Amino acid sequence: MNGMSDPQPRPGLPRPAIDTSEIPEPELPLLHDRTYSVRSYRQSHTQLRIRGQVRDQKPPGVYLEGDLEPLTVHHMVVDIIVEYPGLEISGAEVVMEIHPHSTCPTITDHYEKLVGLSIARGFTHRIRDLFGGPRGCTHTTTLLQAMAPVAVQSIWSMRASSGDEGTPVAPPLPANPTDEQIRDQFAHNLNSCHVWAEDGDMIDAVKRGEEIEPPLWIADRVEKLGLDMDAWRERLGR
Repeated sequence: MNGMSDPQPRPGLPRPAIDTSEIPEPELPLLHDRTYSVRSYRQSHTQLRIRGQVRDQKPPGVYLEGDLEPLTVHHMVVDIIVEYPGLEISGAEVVMEIHPHSTCPTITDHYEKLVGLSIARGFTHRIRDLFGGPRGCTHTTTLLQAMAPVAVQSIWSMRASSGDEGTPVAPPLPANPTDEQIRDQFAHNLNSCHVWAEDGDMIDAVKRGEEIEPPLWIADRVEKLGLDMDAWRERLGR
């Protein structure tokens, strides 16, 4: 669909490994297991491929006595091609691997309407308008809403990884950035949460030309590897 090609066999994604050592499972009979998996890939210097999967399973024996295997009742896969750095969708494909009714896949072509949408601006609202209720598959539509934040999270990864092959990364902000320069640099973070509020402490620090706090996870890893934090900042053009 929409010119998308996937010459390699569709890889089966492993069940996401979640460390539950601090959050033990309740010792109760399991009734249902829903798993979301969303991964992003660098399709090219100017494109990302986002692949999302949702899978619903019933534990062994819930529906059929003597059945020793989990029973998958839904498995939907969505691939979208996202242009970088604008984050407009240029390709979309929905595949229903496992579904309850023979007519379920008849809605998949409707998701071609994803093409042309921005995955960063008003995406959730547009998804509800286009595919909510009887206009789509509830499982696929919910999966799409989980995929948008992954595309945004991938922007910094694209900046860092593209530097390996000579593609320019975002230029650093000047000492006294204008509001417009701040909006351009942090367009996908601004007002995304309380930390990145337009009138919050983080943006105030940026406006004053101060070095903002690096993410805790990168600070911990840099310390563990005995590296210099400046190397990380240079890769992101910060």
